[in-house]
Amino acid sequence: MNTKNQTLEQSVVTALVRYLEDLDGEAPNNLYDKVMSEIEKPLLATVLQHCNHNQSRAASYLGINRGTLRKKLRQYQIAP
Repeated sequence: MNTKNQTLEQSVVTALVRYLEDLDGEAPNNLYDKVMSEIEKPLLATVLQHCNHNQSRAASYLGINRGTLRKKLRQYQIAP
């Protein structure tokens, strides 16, 4: 499938399959936490940038409240 036409879900599956294959038989550690943090940080940063750093609008795009967004920005050390 052309990667330009991949859904977000398909892109995640492709990346995970590649990651697991690259481990060459080694068992991953804390895979859930690793995936969540590596996806959440760029998600927050990208949406915030797209919203011209307007936290209220970014929170609305993400479907979370502004307080939660601010907490996550601090957690991932993303400058508001």
